[in-house]
Amino acid sequence: MNMPLQHKTPDARVEQIIKLAIMAVGGQGGGVLTNWIESLARSQGYACQATSVAGVAQRTGATIYYIEMTPASDQQPVFALAPAGGDVDILIAAEMMEVGRAVMRGFVTPDRTVLIGSTHRQLAVSEKTVPGDGIANAEEVRAAAEIASSQLILADMDRLAVEQGSVISSSLFGALAGSGALPFPREAFEDAIRASGKGVEASLRAFAAGFDAAQNREAVSEPEAEEPPLKLVGPAKEMQKWQALVDRAQALPDPVQWIAQAGLMKVVDFQDCAYGTTYLNRLDDVIARDSADKNWELSAVAAKYIANAMAYDDIIRVADLKTRRSRFARIHDEMGAKDSNLVELTEFFHPRAEEIASMMPARMGARWEASPGRMAWLNKRFNKGRRLRTHTLRSFVMLHFLGGLKVYRLKTRRHEVEVAHLEAWLRDSLAVLEDDYALAVELLKNRRLIKGYSDTHARGLTKFGTVMGAAALLKGRDDAAEWMKRLREAALQDPEGKALDGAIKTVRSFV
Repeated sequence: MNMPLQHKTPDARVEQIIKLAIMAVGGQGGGVLTNWIESLARSQGYACQATSVAGVAQRTGATIYYIEMTPASDQQPVFALAPAGGDVDILIAAEMMEVGRAVMRGFVTPDRTVLIGSTHRQLAVSEKTVPGDGIANAEEVRAAAEIASSQLILADMDRLAVEQGSVISSSLFGALAGSGALPFPREAFEDAIRASGKGVEASLRAFAAGFDAAQNREAVSEPEAEEPPLKLVGPAKEMQKWQALVDRAQALPDPVQWIAQAGLMKVVDFQDCAYGTTYLNRLDDVIARDSADKNWELSAVAAKYIANAMAYDDIIRVADLKTRRSRFARIHDEMGAKDSNLVELTEFFHPRAEEIASMMPARMGARWEASPGRMAWLNKRFNKGRRLRTHTLRSFVMLHFLGGLKVYRLKTRRHEVEVAHLEAWLRDSLAVLEDDYALAVELLKNRRLIKGYSDTHARGLTKFGTVMGAAALLKGRDDAAEWMKRLREAALQDPEGKALDGAIKTVRSFV
C-alpha cells in the first residue's frame, strides 16, 4: 500500500536565521569586521556563531568568514559552519574580484542576497603573472553582480576608509548598516565599534562614510585620475639642457609630441640629458621616414618603445628606484605610518650570473659570458636569495652606491648588448616600411614583449625573437600586420609561451 508523501512545514525558527558571509584577504580586516558583527548581534539579543575558512595565500583565494544569527530563545540553535551556495542573505566582499568570486561560487542569488563590495583593486597573482595586461575586467564583474544580487552596493570602500585615517573593515561595516539588511539601528553598530576600544574615532568616521555610500549610491562617484605633470629637478645647468630637449620635443609633429616628451623624461631620468639627445636623434631618424598621410603612427609608436628600450632594467636602475626618497614616502603612506613609527623594509634579491657579468666592463663581460666555467663560478657565488634590510645603514648605502653608478653604466656589457639589440630591432622593423607600413608598425610594437629583469627579461627576449622571426614567413601577405599582432598577443597570454607555439604552428601551416 503506497502512502502519500508527507511535506513538513518549515520551522519558523530556521527561517529567522540570518546568514552572512565575508570574503577578504590578509590585511583587509575581515576578522575585525566579523568580531564587530558578532558583538552587534549579541548586544541586540541574538544568538550568534562566527566561523572562518582560510583561503590560499598570495591572492589566489580569500578567507571566508561566516556568521549566522537568530533571535535568542530558550533553545540553543544549531548553526552551520560554512556558507552554502544559494543560501546566503548578505555577502560582503572586500575587493572587486572577490565580488566576482562570490557570484561564481553561487553565494549570491537574486531572490535573497544583499551584495556589498568594494570597487578598488588589489591584483591577484594570476593577474600579475600574465606577461601582458592580465587585469580582470571590473565592469564585467559589476554587470554580473547586478544580475545576480537582489540588492547591490558598490563603492571604493578602501578609499573611503583611507580618507578618514582608517581601514576598509570600518567602511564596509558602515555600508552594512546603511544597507538595512540587518534589523539593528545605526547606534548599535556604532556602539560595537566603541566597545572594541581601538582606533574608535577614525573607525567611526570611516563607518559614516560607508553608511552614506550605501544610503546614497547614485551620488557616490570615483575620483577622476589626473594626468601627472612632466617634472624633473636638478642643477640649473642641467635644467637648461633639459629645457632645450623639451623645446626640441615640442617641435615634433603633433601626434608624436606628448609621447615623445614622456619618453624623453624617462630616458633622462634613467641616465642624463646627453642620453636624452640620443633618444631624440633616434626618433628623428624614424620621423624622417614617416609622413603626415599616415598620421605619424609609426613615429608615435617608435617614440614609446625606443624610450622603453633605452631605459632597460639593470642592477643600477633597480637599486636607484629602491633607494629614492619618493619610494620610502609612498611606502610610509601606504602603511599609514606616522613620524613616530619605525618602518622596517626588507628587499628581496636573487641575482643570476648573467646579471653580475652584465655589470662588468663591456669586453670583460663578453669574455666571462663566453666562458661556461666562469659563469658557473658566478652562479655558485651569487645565485642565491638575498634579503637586504634597507632601513639599516649598511644595506641602504650599498644599494645607494649601486644606484649612483650611472656614469659607469654606458661602459658596461649590459649597455653594449642593449644598444646592439635596440639597433637590430629598429633596422628589422623599418626594413619592411616601404612595402608594408602597417607591418613595420606592428614590428615596432613587438618591443612590448621585453620587460623586467632576470628570468622575466630572459623569457621576454626569447618570445621577442620568435615573434620577430615570423616576419619572414608573413612578408608579402596582405594580412601580415594582422598576423603579427596575433602572434604578439599570443606571446602575452602566458609565461610559458604555449599560446605562442600554437600560433606559430598556425602560421607555418598556411605559408
